[in-house]
Amino acid sequence: MTTSDMIRQLCKQKSISLAELCRHIGQTPQNFNKKLKRNTISLNEIFLIAKVLNVYYEQAFIFPDGNKIHLTTEGGKKDAALQ
Repeated sequence: MTTSDMIRQLCKQKSISLAELCRHIGQTPQNFNKKLKRNTISLNEIFLIAKVLNVYYEQAFIFPDGNKIHLTTEGGKKDAALQ
């Protein structure tokens, strides 16, 4: 699943149209749809989407021993940590 697929699914589950999401993040639907088609959504845009839709976003590298380097958003805040 691509980031673009995840954003589309998130909108569906949150009952918000992509056009409405675009208004909330300050982008035109045309520009944002181009980014979705090219799968070129920036990390800052992902953080903003998470904040606007009131969800958490997590990204991680997980080592074989279970340690991980992760990036998590909470209310749009960034928190990178090594566990």
